[in-house]
Parts: sequence; C-alpha cells; structure tokens
Amino acid sequence: MEVKLFNSLTNKVDVLKPIKEGEVSIYCCGPTVYGDAHVGNVRPPVVFDTLRRFLEYIGYNVKYVSNFTDVDDKIINKAIKENVSESVITDKYIKAYKEVLKDLHVKEHYKNPRVTEYMDQIIKYIADLVDAGAAYVIDGDVFFRISSVKNYGELSNIKMDDLVVGARIDENSKKESPLDFVLWKKTDQGIQWDSPWGKGRPGWHTECCVMINSIFKGMIDIHGGGFDLKFPHHENEIAQAKAHDHNKIANIWVHNGFVNFGNEKMSKSLGNVILAKDAIAKYGGNLVRLLILSTYYRAPVSFTDETIESTKNELLKIEKTYNQLAVKIQLLHGNLSKKDVDIQEFLEALANDFNTSNALTCLFSKIKEANQLLRKNPVELEVLENVFGQINAMLSILGIVLEYPILNEELEKTYQEYLKLKAEKKFEESDKLRDVLIKGKII
Repeated sequence: MEVKLFNSLTNKVDVLKPIKEGEVSIYCCGPTVYGDAHVGNVRPPVVFDTLRRFLEYIGYNVKYVSNFTDVDDKIINKAIKENVSESVITDKYIKAYKEVLKDLHVKEHYKNPRVTEYMDQIIKYIADLVDAGAAYVIDGDVFFRISSVKNYGELSNIKMDDLVVGARIDENSKKESPLDFVLWKKTDQGIQWDSPWGKGRPGWHTECCVMINSIFKGMIDIHGGGFDLKFPHHENEIAQAKAHDHNKIANIWVHNGFVNFGNEKMSKSLGNVILAKDAIAKYGGNLVRLLILSTYYRAPVSFTDETIESTKNELLKIEKTYNQLAVKIQLLHGNLSKKDVDIQEFLEALANDFNTSNALTCLFSKIKEANQLLRKNPVELEVLENVFGQINAMLSILGIVLEYPILNEELEKTYQEYLKLKAEKKFEESDKLRDVLIKGKII
C-alpha cells in the first residue's frame, strides 16, 4: 500500500519510500523532563504511535525512537530550587511521563535515549563541526556558523534576510552573526562535562542530531514533532546534518498541530495547561486519545467541555456496540478473534496523509452496520464475527483499548431470562435483571 504524508520540507504530500525495504525509521522529539506533561505535550506521542500502529498493520517493521531531554536550564533551576541533583528531577518526570504514555496505550518505543547517555558522541560531533569550519569557539562557547550551509530556513520557509532584520542585536554578543546558535555552552553552574573547550553542556539543537546518528547510523525515513519545533529546533538540526554528514537528516518531516484550550494554544507559559495525568484520571486514556485523533493531525485540536462531551458520547457508542457484539457472538458460541478482515477503506484514509478523522468516519460507519445487524433476528454468525473483527482491527490501529465482557454460564442464563421476560412484556421483572446485565456490561 502506498503511504503519503505531508512533508514540511517539500511543503507537499510525498510518498513514503523507506530507505530500508520493509522497515520504517521514525524519530520524534520527546519532552524536556522538568515537570508533568500537559495534554498538549502528549499529542505527538499519540499521533506518531498511531502512525506506527498503522505502518505495522500494513506490514512494516517500525523502529520508533523518542528521546528525553534531561539537560536543560529549566531542569537545573528546578534542581537548585528543590536542593536536589538534576537526576532526581529527571528520573521523577521520566517515570511520570512513561506512566502517562502507558495510560494512553502508547506502545513501548524501540529506544528512549537520554541526552546524558550520549555526551561523548555529542562532544565529538561538535568537534567535527569545528574542524569542518561549520562552528567556531569563543571563550569556551561553541557556535554554529549559519553561513556555512545553503538554504537555511528551507524547512520553516523563512528567508535569511528576514531573520537578520528580526534578530535582536546584543551588543555584548560574541557571535559572528545574530543567527548563529550555540552548540556548547560554557558554564560553572549545574550539571557540566569536560570538553576540548572547557567545562560546559550542549545546546539543545545538537542533541537530537547526535542521537539519530548514533542509533540509526544515518538518515531516517520520518522525523516528527509539534509545529512549534519546526523553527528553530528542526531547522537547526537540518543545518548541522548538512555540515556534518553532507546529507539530509530525514526524508520526510511530519509536524502535528497544537492542542488548544479555548482559543489559545495550551502551554505552560500561558498558564492554561491541563495536566495529562489529570485528564486521564478524570476522563480515561481512551477518551483523551480518541479526542486527539478525532482531528486531522496538522490541524489544532480543541480541548473544551464541548469536545470532551462529544468524544465521551462517541466512545460510549463504540463501547456499547462492541460489548453487545461480543455478547451476541458468545451466545452463538462463535469466534471473537477473527484476524483476516477487510478494512481497506479505513487503511486508505490513513494512507492518504494519515487522515484519522476520515478513518474514524469509517469506524463509525462500521458501528452503525453492527447495530443494524444486532437488531436482525436471525443473523448469520459469520457476518457478526467479520464485523467484530473489522471493528477490533480498527480500534487496535487507533490504540483504543476495550475489554469485552466474558459471558459465563450464570450471566448467559441471566441474559436469556432477561430476553424471555422482555418478550413476555414483564418489564418490572426484566428491569431487575437488566441492572445486573448493565453492571456486567452485557447490555
């Protein structure tokens, strides 16, 4: 199946052509771990986990990597404030982030590298850039020389002249150009490492380049992240890869939109965040995930009372139909694990620039079909098994995890008695059994 994705680098929808046959390499920028993740922070892992699930379903082996930035001024400041080491802060929030991803049904990644694990490689990478003339050293700081690469700004579609005009001029700056960015920062505060230029720590933009290089040994198929990373972070990754490897860092750049709270982007700086763990505790991982996937990945998602309520109703509709189908098939002693099913229309929606909104339309069309079948009497068992298998496959790709009720002998007897009383219009008696069946998620 041909997969197309909007490529921010070419500004058009491109066909995914894996570097290695049968395998897709994905790197998605992970969090800087100095606090709990908010709902906006978890959109990238949900989006790219679903993309991974889809690619795996159609036969690819996917190597998905997402990092932890565990070196940052915010981490150091928090450690100083709490009078603990930086590792105490980062370990705490890495653990919390992993728990959130687990609750959102994000599959374990191929690797979750930490910046601190790659310091030797980072220092060597920077030294290589200095040797190549793409970086320069001033008083223990190392800066990347933007003028050493062509087409800077091609990812974000920003012109160099506009950047120069808009750049803040610092009279005390040691940089050759206001656009040059830091690769190594000389410091005597917080966590630091020895380097050829003295004690310090790396700049943010180099870290991802090095981890991609170290893990994948070259160019990758897909580099992902939020729109806010396009410039300067991803632009600077591209510049370094050009100077260091004389090559692209990735074939396709995929950027997801923001999560809005009301009409504003959700962000810590605006103080309008909803912590992911709180949203999950209140609404459940399935609802948060479904809400994120209900919108095309490049468009903003609105996290409001209205969208939450709408998603809650959609999820209830899915769960109710799913459970009723499972019960009906068990009553007929059928197979609940049919795998060989046709979900072509659903897959085509995802293959066409990963349109989860259209894919969900296919799912709800199948839910409607299932409800029509459940009202039929009699109905062929094979037809029910097939529809249940189709819904199961779609939910699995979307990462929506449901557990159908297991119909034991006692519940089956209760259910049959309920149907009998209902048919006889003995509603007072049937209602008592109905409460038992609702509790057991049988109806």
